[in-house]
Amino acid sequence: MKKTSKALVAATAGAALFALTACGGGGGTAADGFSDEYEGTLSVWGFENADEVGTSRIDLADAKVGESGVEVELEAAAFDAQKFVTRAASGDIPDVVQMDRKFVASFAAQGLVMPLEECFDLYDLDPRERWYPQVVDDVTYEGATYAVPQFYQPPAILLNQRVMDEVGVTIDDMDTSDQETFLAAVEKMTVMNGSNPTRMGFDPQGPSKAGLWMLSFGGKTIDADGKPALDDPANVEAIEFLKAIYDLQGGFANAKSFVDSFDVFGDGNSYVTDQVGAAVFDQWYPNVLTSYAAQVSLAATPVKTQGAGEPFTVASGTSFVIPVSAQNPSAACAWLLALTSPEAWQAAGEARAETTANDPGRNGINTGLFTGSPEADEAIRDAYVIESTDFPGFNQVIDTYYAVAASGKSFGASPAGLQIETELQNAVTAALLGEKSAEQALADAQSAAMRAYEQVAG
Repeated sequence: MKKTSKALVAATAGAALFALTACGGGGGTAADGFSDEYEGTLSVWGFENADEVGTSRIDLADAKVGESGVEVELEAAAFDAQKFVTRAASGDIPDVVQMDRKFVASFAAQGLVMPLEECFDLYDLDPRERWYPQVVDDVTYEGATYAVPQFYQPPAILLNQRVMDEVGVTIDDMDTSDQETFLAAVEKMTVMNGSNPTRMGFDPQGPSKAGLWMLSFGGKTIDADGKPALDDPANVEAIEFLKAIYDLQGGFANAKSFVDSFDVFGDGNSYVTDQVGAAVFDQWYPNVLTSYAAQVSLAATPVKTQGAGEPFTVASGTSFVIPVSAQNPSAACAWLLALTSPEAWQAAGEARAETTANDPGRNGINTGLFTGSPEADEAIRDAYVIESTDFPGFNQVIDTYYAVAASGKSFGASPAGLQIETELQNAVTAALLGEKSAEQALADAQSAAMRAYEQVAG
């Protein structure tokens, strides 16, 4: 195994996302390139606990390659970075692997996954027309695209309208580009018991969403060349803003302890119990709250850039790669493009609509699907997202997430992306706890991230 592979194993061992498995053959090897003629077996690693959105697309993609006699072997197991590197080094690797997009550049830099331009060209597909450009940027390294993306979960600020009304806070007050007004609104909605919050005025999701806040301040975590950029001066401003938010709510340690106690997916979630006035959540969470539509009062507003006050969000999601040692890359190419085609997403939208209609617990609310493809998103929205007359707050929430998706940014791609993310979260935690100044914490993180970058990329 290469030294760089060992470094990645050490950095990413134990990481778990989504996946599938086995090995097959019949369509030539990766060295032969891509062809629209293929046969044999296609092995796939991914789709752990697939719901109707996944199974409907899998069925369509299986049928597509099945027309050429290809049999798809699917094992629904969680992705593991260490296992991937080990199997890739041994040559015993599936033809398709599903992983979070943040892994892709790391594996591309090591030569473990294939660039897909030939696959796209074979089927006359322009990735930047099929998918949002920011989503493609997530899986682009040194000018080549190394994965087929799926999903795009834009974060926004999910508001508890009941709490806001109680203390006289408006949606306009929750404009993150107006820091003074925003912080005053957070303080109004916060309820303290001594030094401990009993209601968070605003949960910015601290370290886990630090990159979002840095981009809103004009900063970055990765530069255009894929190198760490954690010590960008704008990043310091972002962390200082986060610290100001937490300091109004008992400080980061007390606030985090309170947030960690939340029943995020259950009957006692923070919007039912009014434990928050607002929080940053990705688009999937309003779908969770449809079951509690009669018990919550929701609205939403985007995070905005400092200065210009423009709405924006960030790209995130999963993707599919074809390892360089795949035995059937041609079938893999066809299967992946079928899986993420407009037809597949239409099938998924229909399946989700049927689930919504047949499950009284969803209260008839379909929040849509955010696929990574603007064409598919709009088609599903037009066909299946129907305004609720009983719960109008959800209509505004759904509209907000759809509106901000087009304003998304990519964090960028780096061969040391995971190490950069780890150092970032460690730095933000130290700064929020007051262990280091924001400037010192990011400087230390930058040094550590650069060492990792030079080891992995060098």
